[in-house]
Amino acid sequence: MEINKILAEEFKLKLSQVDNTIALLDDDKTIPFIARYRKELTGSLDDQVLRALSDRLNYLRNMEKRREEIKKSIAEQEKLTPELEKAIDEAKTMVELEDIYRPYRPKRKTRASVAKEKGLETLAVLILSQKKEVNPEKEAESFIDTEKGVNDISEALGGAKDIIAETVSDDAELRKKIRKFFFTSGTIASTAAKEDSDEVYKNYFAYEEGVSKTTGYKVLALDRGEKEGALKVSVNLPEGEAEKICKREYVKNESASAALVAEACDDSFLRLIRPSVEREIRSELSEKAQEGAIKVFASNLRQLLMAPPVKGKVTLGLDPGYAHGCKAAAVDETGKVLATAIVYLTPPRQDTAKAKMILGNIIKKFNVTAIAIGNGTASRETESFTAELIKEMPHKVSYMVVSEAGASVYSASKLAAEEFPDYDVSLRSAVSIARRLQDPLAELVKIDPKAIGVGQYQHDMPPARMDEALGGVVEDCVNAVGVDVNTASHSLLSHIAGINSAVAKNIVKFREENGAFTDRKQLLKVNKLGAKAYEQCAGFLRVPGGKNPFDNTGIHPESYAVAGELLKACSLDIKDIGDTEKLKKALKTVSLDKVSKETGAGIPTLTDIAKELEKPGRDPRDELPPPLMRDGNVMELKDLKPGMELMGTVRNVIDFGAFVDIGVHEDGLVHISQICDRYIKHPLEAVKVGEVVKVKVLDVDMKRKRIALTMKGLT
Repeated sequence: MEINKILAEEFKLKLSQVDNTIALLDDDKTIPFIARYRKELTGSLDDQVLRALSDRLNYLRNMEKRREEIKKSIAEQEKLTPELEKAIDEAKTMVELEDIYRPYRPKRKTRASVAKEKGLETLAVLILSQKKEVNPEKEAESFIDTEKGVNDISEALGGAKDIIAETVSDDAELRKKIRKFFFTSGTIASTAAKEDSDEVYKNYFAYEEGVSKTTGYKVLALDRGEKEGALKVSVNLPEGEAEKICKREYVKNESASAALVAEACDDSFLRLIRPSVEREIRSELSEKAQEGAIKVFASNLRQLLMAPPVKGKVTLGLDPGYAHGCKAAAVDETGKVLATAIVYLTPPRQDTAKAKMILGNIIKKFNVTAIAIGNGTASRETESFTAELIKEMPHKVSYMVVSEAGASVYSASKLAAEEFPDYDVSLRSAVSIARRLQDPLAELVKIDPKAIGVGQYQHDMPPARMDEALGGVVEDCVNAVGVDVNTASHSLLSHIAGINSAVAKNIVKFREENGAFTDRKQLLKVNKLGAKAYEQCAGFLRVPGGKNPFDNTGIHPESYAVAGELLKACSLDIKDIGDTEKLKKALKTVSLDKVSKETGAGIPTLTDIAKELEKPGRDPRDELPPPLMRDGNVMELKDLKPGMELMGTVRNVIDFGAFVDIGVHEDGLVHISQICDRYIKHPLEAVKVGEVVKVKVLDVDMKRKRIALTMKGLT
């Protein structure tokens, strides 16, 4: 079956959708561009489906390439039969394909190849036929040849059995059955590798669970424990059952030859099949677990990047610390630094009175209304101090604890040094924390997504696959929001469809040398930004206050004429763009079907144009509930009691639950079984990073500083 049909079946899409999508991808169109501006061709597939389809397309194409390589290799050996070619063409996975190829793959020296060199293949074939009249020992006598290294009957029979064992091992159908047996009847088990194994892995010191039932996060824990030398991991099977499967396939009767074949089957399984299949099973479990973890990480990252910005507020960022003090940076509504300071809120240099004076003066002088506190070291003490401080302020000030994951990575980066050459590393971190509250997306794109820390075992993932998946999420989020071409940093611009890092820097350089862009068409004057890149990026770059009001919308330049016709149909003109009420009223009187027939534009494109005309440069994040800001009444772990109901912010979602910030230093865990009343396979079905949720305290473990929460029965 051709690839396009396979994809249509797997993704439950029309063949035309798949054909058109593949044609666009092959024409080097970016996924954000396809998702936004080619909806008629794809049937309005979103960026996540498009990325999944693209990944699967690459896998199937690689498999097709491997299929042809295998057929060519076997043909060169003059062993490619019509039946074999059919089997190769019908193989559905790489594992099946490699199993078929196994007997024909050039092998290194094996016991079987040595036996064949000694001329024992004929004897092996004779024994494998299991004719009752054949006496294996008598037949073996004629194969004794001291010059070839066959000194006696025992050596002749041993060599023949080695050849049979390899034949059994190379049987693709048998391996398929054995692999299935591993999954249905096997267990994955682990024990402590040594007496002083890391206590982190104590849950796995006497662990055993069915291979098919082992969850992804457990597989990743086993892999890491094994890698660190803390665990011994194995895949166990019911004693002797797999050997019986081999014998059922190869032992035909109770002859003397059959007894030797049975011995060869036992040897084949224990020496050749089991180690190989066990490695495959472990590898498959790990790959599946890694892919699952990457998907969770990507989903969490998407929610974090698309968290609602706290716009229009002068913000004070606090990067807590003990010995080196708490670093503070106030930034204006656009993120420009207004003031910086270092205050000491904890021993050994504690001076809270002076800290209140310094930070109080900054808050009053610049009319700070929001405070962002990093959630790292000394965050608890800093939050308590802040709660007291804002009570003394003459105007309303609220605060939020934000994740500072990756802030230190950013502050020590070359990019941060270029942005803030006059500030040391610690103060840059405070600026980053303030900006994370104002615009999480614009700030977090400066940091390697792996350093943001919203997932599990992210450092154990295959780097290339992780970078590809997370890079795609960042690209989708940046393009979904769009950027102001006159204020965006080159790091933000580099994630726009069709623009790489070099072109992003050229855009900033052009801006600095020629002043602000006043027209999207000016982008074509930027060095290395050609027509192809312009087509991809233009719709995602906004030009506020430019010559053409369309340039400050998500309408692509290729559709400006269509947008003009839609305005005309509404009896309006370009000056009315942004007059939401006027446009809403006018659009109700217009038939998009009629405009579609007149202009040739599809309904999805016209619908998007209408939304942009109503609210140019609309930010999809504005439609989300605002983040949870606090204004005092800080609690400590000891204040929590079972039954208490609180509001909190989801900080991380993993396979077995969600961690929620409820205003104490430790995040509480809502186990997957406590997230909702209905059954869910994964927490992501019910909660998202950044979501504000209502929780109830189930239990507080003061010794281990663990909080168990529930969301069941709460609205």
